[in-house]
Amino acid sequence: MQQLTPTDDMLLDRGQVELHFGLTKRWLEVQAVKGGGPAMVKLGRAVRYRTGDIRSWIEKSRVNSTSDEVE
Repeated sequence: MQQLTPTDDMLLDRGQVELHFGLTKRWLEVQAVKGGGPAMVKLGRAVRYRTGDIRSWIEKSRVNSTSDEVE
């Protein structure tokens, strides 16, 4: 079975985010309450993540050392 590479506008559920990006479903749930994770899209009760938003969030979180501040 061939695995698809998500486009920037593709909406992923938490299981798909975990599969493609390695961010666990539990971590995403906690961040949804606390803030600080990637931006979400709420569709009724469903929470989805735009692939482009996740990629942008990861890029903004890059640091050169553990002592660097994350924006």
